[in-house]
Amino acid sequence: MVARRRKRAARDSEERIPSPPGYSGEGLRDAGPGVARLRWEVSRAIPIKFSEKQQASHYLYVREHRVREGAKSSWPQKRTLFVLNVPPYCTEECLARLLSVCGPIRSVELQERPELAEGPKEPKSKFFQPKPVPGFQVAYVVFQKPGGVVAALALQGPLLISTETHPAKSGVHKWIGDYAEAVPDPEALRAEVDSFMQAYDQKVAEEEAKAEEEEGVPDEEGWVKVTRRGRRPVLPRTEAASLRVLEREKRKRARKELLNFYAWQHRETKMEHLAQLRKKFEEDKQRIELMRAQRKFRPY
Repeated sequence: MVARRRKRAARDSEERIPSPPGYSGEGLRDAGPGVARLRWEVSRAIPIKFSEKQQASHYLYVREHRVREGAKSSWPQKRTLFVLNVPPYCTEECLARLLSVCGPIRSVELQERPELAEGPKEPKSKFFQPKPVPGFQVAYVVFQKPGGVVAALALQGPLLISTETHPAKSGVHKWIGDYAEAVPDPEALRAEVDSFMQAYDQKVAEEEAKAEEEEGVPDEEGWVKVTRRGRRPVLPRTEAASLRVLEREKRKRARKELLNFYAWQHRETKMEHLAQLRKKFEEDKQRIELMRAQRKFRPY
């Protein structure tokens, strides 16, 4: 009786794999075999090891990539496998080799976090993108046929990342490889910059052509968009007009320079201006007093 309980506890501990919600069949036995079988077909936890010397297993949580009904996705439906909890030492080539037993793979892409935008994405640059911090990542594996996703969900482990035929870089060898990849290739960098500038010039030309087509055309409400492009071009000045403007500016500058040439002239001019302001202020006060006196009510 005791031996049977121990075997049952060991079997339960093996079946219960620590995983996020929706990626294992833990806690579904009470719901019935049909529900548990459905959940196991949708998602799965695959054990992997770095090498044969490693005793503990690391788990990859996989499921079929799906989006909401009516939404667009950059990944093909029914042929894309979403992989969670990918360790830093597992590269795209290594992940493709591990899952190649399930069927031919078209592409593998590692990302720092899952994609929330369900639309076409811009191509990433190899030189102008910030280098991500090494850590656990997610992966999108695209198979050539839908049967690859089904086979991956039924895959058994543990799978080995580093083998004799395909050793994974670690330690000093990995540091040397990372340093060599950090040095950009001048020719590749020049080619990417040239392609970016060509695409940018083409985009600017298309925007200008679109603006010319829409100029002067009323919209649905009858409004016409007016831009700088539609203004009348300014005629350039003639030589005689430019000479007249220069002569006028010269006379104005000379008049300003002769006025208040000395400091005492500037002080006297300032004092005269203040005296005129005081005199005008007194005159305004007298005028206001006179207006008030004329408005008084005199019944007799």
